Amino acid sequence: MADDVPFDKSFDLVADQAKAVAPLVRAVAADNPSPFTFKGTVSYVIGRGKVAILDPGPDDDAHVAALLDAVRGETVTHIFVTHTHRDHSPAVPKVKAATGAKVFAQGPHRLARPLHTGETRRLDASADVDFRPDVALADGEVVSGGGWTMEALTTPGHTANHMAFALKEADLIFSGDHVMGWSTTIVAPPDGAMSDYMASLHKLGRRREPLYLPGHGNPVRNAQRYVQHLIAHRHGREASILHRLGKGAADVPTIVRAVYIGLDPRLVGAAGLSTLAHLEDLVARGIVATEGPPSIDGTYRLADGLAGG
Repeated sequence: MADDVPFDKSFDLVADQAKAVAPLVRAVAADNPSPFTFKGTVSYVIGRGKVAILDPGPDDDAHVAALLDAVRGETVTHIFVTHTHRDHSPAVPKVKAATGAKVFAQGPHRLARPLHTGETRRLDASADVDFRPDVALADGEVVSGGGWTMEALTTPGHTANHMAFALKEADLIFSGDHVMGWSTTIVAPPDGAMSDYMASLHKLGRRREPLYLPGHGNPVRNAQRYVQHLIAHRHGREASILHRLGKGAADVPTIVRAVYIGLDPRLVGAAGLSTLAHLEDLVARGIVATEGPPSIDGTYRLADGLAGG
C-alpha cells in the first residue's frame, strides 16, 4: 500500500538551525526523531521584523532556545498551533512567556467522539490537554500581521481540533500533521476520526495552493496532486479491509496482519488504531457490522446483504 503514494523520505533541515524554506517562511526542526515524528517536529517563523511562530513544538529547552534565537531582534506578535499533540504545542508557554505573543488555534484538545464504556485507549501520553489558546479561530477566519496574512482552515481527522493555515502572500498552506510528504498521517480514535480526516482531505483538494509546509518532513510540492494520492491510498486501505472481511469475520489484529504487509513492529499499535478508524467509518456507513460500538477489541463482519456478494 505504501508504494501508491510518492513519499519523500529525504530531509533538508539540521536540528535547531533556522533555514528559509519559502517566501516569508523560515523552518526550525526540533531534535525529536521517532517512528511517529520522522526526523523531528518542524516549527515555522512567518514574516520579517514582526513575525509569527507556528507550532513551537515539544517542551524542549534546546528547541525553544533555537526558535528564540531565530527571531532575535524581531518582535513575535502571534503564535499559531495546528493541533495539540505533545510534539507540537507544549513549547507554547515558554515561547509566549519570552515574547508576549498571543496564541491562536482552533481550541483545546478534545476527543473526536465520546469514550465507549470500558474503553481505556485515550492516547493521553500524546495529548497536550493543558493547552488553551488566547484566541479560538473559526474556519475561514483571517489573521493579519506585519506583512503576512493567515487564513484558518479547520481540518479535523488526525485530531478533532486540527487546523491548517493558508499563508496568502506565499500561496502555501501550513498543513500540520494532516498532510505530510514522508508518510500518511495516523488517525487514531477516539482522538481522531476517519470520516473527518477524509472530509478534510477533500476540503484541501478543492483549494489551489501548490505548496504545503507540514509538521514533519520536507515541503510537499504539487500539493493538489499529492492530496489525491492520499485520498486514493485511504480508499485502497478501505478496500483491503473489506476484502479481508469478505473472507469472514475478523478482529483488528487479524485485519492488520492481512492489510499491513511488512509493517515496522513499532507501528503495529498505530496501525490497529488506524484500522479501527476505518472500521468506525464503515460501521457508521452501514457497510460493516459489529456488536455494540466499534472498539479495538471488537469482531467485525460485512453487514447483512453485503457478505458473499
